[in-house]
Amino acid sequence: MTLNWIGLVAAAATFFGIWFGHVGVRKIEAASPSLWLPTAIAVALGLALEIGALLSGRLYLSGALGIVGMTVLFDALEFTRQHNRVKHGHAPANPNNPRHARLLAEHKSARTTDWLKREPVGHPVDMAKEGAK
Repeated sequence: MTLNWIGLVAAAATFFGIWFGHVGVRKIEAASPSLWLPTAIAVALGLALEIGALLSGRLYLSGALGIVGMTVLFDALEFTRQHNRVKHGHAPANPNNPRHARLLAEHKSARTTDWLKREPVGHPVDMAKEGAK
């Protein structure tokens, strides 16, 4: 019996691609003064990874490159979506970032509170009351 490792390689590529994408998009979007540069870099990197997947003669490498490449291409879209989450108060704004400072000034819903970094209270939270604190 021979072992087929393609499922494990695909699962690892998917897990690490999504994990890095989630963390990377949040951190890069919060730090970047404009979104066009990280978006352009993500598109270029994603396309390069997809081309690498097409040109690779090794099945495992091709699968991993294809999965990570598609994830990076999706992350290019996520920069704008994360910006909108910040604008609506669903993600914390970075007041040291001029783009986020402008959002804080122009949109009442934008806030610096990170709802993920609070102690659990054991009951449903009224976001309007919590935001006022």
